[in-house]
Amino acid sequence: MVDSELRSDLLYMINDRQQITYSELADIMFSRGVSEANLKSELDKLKNDNLIAARSSGGIMTYYVLQQEPQLRKILIVEDDRNINKLMALSIGKGFDITQIYDGKEAIKHINENVPDLVILDLMLPGVDGLTICQHIKGSSNMKKTIVIIISAMEATSSRFKGIKYGADYYIKKPFDPDELRSLVTIFLKKKGKRFDPLVDLPNEDKISEEVEKSVTSGNTYEIGRLTIEGIGSFARKYGQEQTFTILRLISQLLQDSVKDENGSGFVGFLGNEDFVVAGESSAVSHMVNKVVDEFDAVQNFVYQGENNTMEFGMKSYEGEKQMLKLSYKKTSKEDLIQKHAEIMKRRQQNSIGAFTYEELRNMLGSNNLDIIIKRGANGVTLGIGKSAEDSSENRKPELI
Repeated sequence: MVDSELRSDLLYMINDRQQITYSELADIMFSRGVSEANLKSELDKLKNDNLIAARSSGGIMTYYVLQQEPQLRKILIVEDDRNINKLMALSIGKGFDITQIYDGKEAIKHINENVPDLVILDLMLPGVDGLTICQHIKGSSNMKKTIVIIISAMEATSSRFKGIKYGADYYIKKPFDPDELRSLVTIFLKKKGKRFDPLVDLPNEDKISEEVEKSVTSGNTYEIGRLTIEGIGSFARKYGQEQTFTILRLISQLLQDSVKDENGSGFVGFLGNEDFVVAGESSAVSHMVNKVVDEFDAVQNFVYQGENNTMEFGMKSYEGEKQMLKLSYKKTSKEDLIQKHAEIMKRRQQNSIGAFTYEELRNMLGSNNLDIIIKRGANGVTLGIGKSAEDSSENRKPELI
């Protein structure tokens, strides 16, 4: 296959699905006689030409098709260290209208006069701090669509949570990876189709299904299990959708970081309720889970703040007993997984594996109680109360918050 044909085929496949993983592309291209070197080379060329973007999500490399904008999207970088500010601008590259500012007060003035499409914020700034700027952007009616990415060297336990709580779309720890920053910016601003949302960008049922199959056929050192948010249903009923999404986005980003720390050897996915899926070699899973649980436990001190049991969550305060949350991990028994997998395959009465439904995945992984339900639709992501929380609240029917 000549390069021009390979380029056209790759663009067609990525555009047809709007996003596709490297393994899916490789399976198709290798079957057509394309070498791995040629495939990676052409994908790199398409990225350099700003036709596609790539990002590792949950340990899976995913490619997104980009739309070509009629005019340059406006990006504001607010970072007081001039060398780091310059590195951020260079990392983002060409194809954007980039403004660089080094002072928080000046940034507020610029934002009010020139509404940016995306803002990259440091937290420790002269004049006005980054969290205040983030709150200002997300609280302004004419800046609802402005993306905020925080990049900070501050201790991440509280600052990451506060950043997400005040509306930041993503949080990156310094020192940052230039490629990661460029990918995030490009996907946030140019991704074709539905707007990119890190909450639901974790691998879906297709990829979780592949991890289940891998666990079924692998040895005992490869495991898969559930990381569950205990108490999230009661939390959602008391504090509402946006506050619950803050918790989910926080855990999603903590898991993404944990995969990166394992050099991509682990896997994380989302079952669309209170359960995240973690898979990989047992040692990697142990490191990932312990890191995320420890950091989430530390964050609890910053979720509930104020006096007299007052909870400060963004611009709102809530009186009364705190709805405490806890992360717990449960490894799926290999024997149970194999048995349930066989039962489901028998019911399907087919030889091909294919992707399992979320219901089938929950059954195999032991996630049968639903405290919350995440729904994806044309109007974005919504949160519903599930069966488990319903049963503990006077048998109320599942409802959208």
